[in-house]
Amino acid sequence: YDRPDGPQVRNSTRTTLAPTATLSIIANCSSGIEPLFALSYVRHILDDDRLAEVHPFFEAVAKREGFYSEELMKTLAVRGSVRGLEGIPQWVQNLFPTAHDIAPEWHVRMQAAFQRHTDNAVSKTVNFPQHATVEDVARVYMLAFKEGCKGITIYRDASRDKQVLSTAKKSKAEAQIETKIMPRERPRTTTGTTHKVSTGCGNLYITVNRDEQGIAEVFSHLGKAGGCASAQSEATSRLISLALRSGVELESVVEQLRGIRCPSIAWDEGRSILSCPDAIGSVLERHLKASPEPERGAETKAKYNPGPKPVAKDNGQSAVEGPVLSYAEGPVRNLAGQCPECSSLLVYQEGCYVCRACGYTKCG
Repeated sequence: YDRPDGPQVRNSTRTTLAPTATLSIIANCSSGIEPLFALSYVRHILDDDRLAEVHPFFEAVAKREGFYSEELMKTLAVRGSVRGLEGIPQWVQNLFPTAHDIAPEWHVRMQAAFQRHTDNAVSKTVNFPQHATVEDVARVYMLAFKEGCKGITIYRDASRDKQVLSTAKKSKAEAQIETKIMPRERPRTTTGTTHKVSTGCGNLYITVNRDEQGIAEVFSHLGKAGGCASAQSEATSRLISLALRSGVELESVVEQLRGIRCPSIAWDEGRSILSCPDAIGSVLERHLKASPEPERGAETKAKYNPGPKPVAKDNGQSAVEGPVLSYAEGPVRNLAGQCPECSSLLVYQEGCYVCRACGYTKCG
């Protein structure tokens, strides 16, 4: 209509550029003034089905120029863009820019160029990469206003769990699944040692096995077969083995096990064994100190309490120094666990475990 002798138009908005990006899927045609979303992408349709698609023109050029390969298609399915790929002619890289290859400001200027010759508004989406900031979005809106656009639409990649078009990058849920730690496979043969430790539940036999990467597994077996204590020791050992083969530091495992108390406390080679987990922790601690690892700092060493130290009593007998608890009679040392009658703390004195709260004695 833009000629002197042309018809005079009554309606003020006869031309418009409607949203065609996703609607163009129906006719498999160009999506208006939108640049290519990606050269290879995944289309999400009904029932969460996914269709992998490659841009037909790019595929034809790649085959014609001799650089087409399945490996290239797999790479594009993740990257989406051909920019910066080795072995791709520069003119091909220039010919096939994608939405994320174009700076957001040029998305706006592209829309503004069509807006100047369109009565109604122009539909155009500025596709932001996932790392876009609030400031980036603000600049686009201000530029759209300055350039005379009647509207502007922005979308930041992966801002929603599900989007119509996406590259083959993993979704947030899939990425979390893949980043979960998986234990290394147990070798067919391991070597190790077995330690006998006296606990309140009986003798605990702890086997520590190694593979080429260090301690790979821990087994524990109580002298008394069956029962809750045996089951809990086995479960503890299984979880320790799983943690060590998953890359958890031995120091962290020892730190979690040492100091766990149960009502039945035993003595082993002059040291108090507070529980079966504490016994396993003490054995692993010996391996930690004996391993040819770099010398740890004093702060790290202080985290691992080597246990109570034997001290001399006034009568010449050997006792074990423990925490200090204040009673009416004064400070008391040599605490030795929990009373099975009233749950108060037991005290080791005169060769026996005694509860000063209810009078319970383990020797009685």
